[in-house]
Amino acid sequence: MEKKKLIPSFGCKNGQAIIMDEGREYYSDDLVTLAQYYSDNGADALLICDLSEDDEDHERTIGLIRRITQAIDVPVIAGGRVQRLEDVKKYLYAGAAATYLNVSVAENVDLIKEAASRFGSEKIYAYMPGIHYLRHHIEEYAQLGASMAILDVMMDIEDIAALPASPIPILAACDEDIAGTIAAYLKVPSVAGVVLTVPEKLEGNCMRWKQELKKRGILTETFESSVGWEELKLNSDGLIPVIVQDYRTQQVLMLAYMNREAFVQTMETGRMTYYSRSRQTLWVKGETSGHFQFVKSLTLDCDRDTILAKVRQIGPACHTGAQSCFFTTLAEREYRDTNPLRIFEHVFSVIEDRKENPKEGSYTNYLFDKGLDKILKKLGEEATEIIIAAKNPDPEEIKYEISDFLYHMMVLMAEKGITWEEITHELANR
Repeated sequence: MEKKKLIPSFGCKNGQAIIMDEGREYYSDDLVTLAQYYSDNGADALLICDLSEDDEDHERTIGLIRRITQAIDVPVIAGGRVQRLEDVKKYLYAGAAATYLNVSVAENVDLIKEAASRFGSEKIYAYMPGIHYLRHHIEEYAQLGASMAILDVMMDIEDIAALPASPIPILAACDEDIAGTIAAYLKVPSVAGVVLTVPEKLEGNCMRWKQELKKRGILTETFESSVGWEELKLNSDGLIPVIVQDYRTQQVLMLAYMNREAFVQTMETGRMTYYSRSRQTLWVKGETSGHFQFVKSLTLDCDRDTILAKVRQIGPACHTGAQSCFFTTLAEREYRDTNPLRIFEHVFSVIEDRKENPKEGSYTNYLFDKGLDKILKKLGEEATEIIIAAKNPDPEEIKYEISDFLYHMMVLMAEKGITWEEITHELANR
């Protein structure tokens, strides 16, 4: 059975979030913060409607979408200002997993086929502002290449329940009445998920909504332990230690303990919850400080007596204000760090430092001084060297040529303002 999706949505205009149903600003903080909130609290995707009215604001919105896709882990569906194929490309190149085309604009119907052919049908959705399009044209949109239909209009439960089988999944517009429309909509086989208009305050917790849906027999993406609490090996106090690690940097942040109630609450909310041995009570990490830990994965060790939690840490993990509780070195010996990404980031940071703080005699500064054409020329030469080396029997030679190419590629990245995080994020999307 396919898991149903909850997709919060908001418009974007002049750099501000807009309530989709009312067209007014409701959230004045950074849009990235808004997106992170829903990503951390159980959203399966975000839908962002570009409400810009001129090219300058359109480019600003594209930049915001790029920042959002780099900051969150759930897919972004973006659209709203598609006038030509180039606009589809802008949303997708900004990191959106899919873009939607408003089929009430006749030109966009024809554009669906071209966009699906160019970028893949899985990235193209048909946006329907009325039930008429769903009832009479859904077959056409599917044949043109749309892989999903977004119905941007509330429907009576009877109407949506009576919908015939759709050739493509439907995302239905919905309010946040968990006791009514969300559950009813999601029980319709052709409805893959609901698009929710986010509230004026940050009170919409999708993980909490999912627990309610679970009680109603609706399958959604939630944390479910593959091992029951009774199968864990607890210490003499009936607790299990939890090692907490940053999911991106892999830095070990802290050690804490869970009892059964803390374990269950962590699974239900997606926020790390522990048992305080000193206070003998549950505590949600960040409840007072705001430094929450949002679960990315929980792993049990071979003896089943320790949990490794990978989390997104908000702020510092340690009560001292340090990022990690492990900051006192007891003993140390120099060693070579061969973690690929850390090596790339270290070399890249040196290149960026040369750009900001030129050093006499530096080859890197020589390339920056000569400009983009020189960097591209060297990059082309190194690419050719790789091809030549690949034809030679000695595998060592290609290793050196690839290293030279990667160095020059990082110089180009620094010249164009592209980071490794952006590159790895794009690769992950693929």
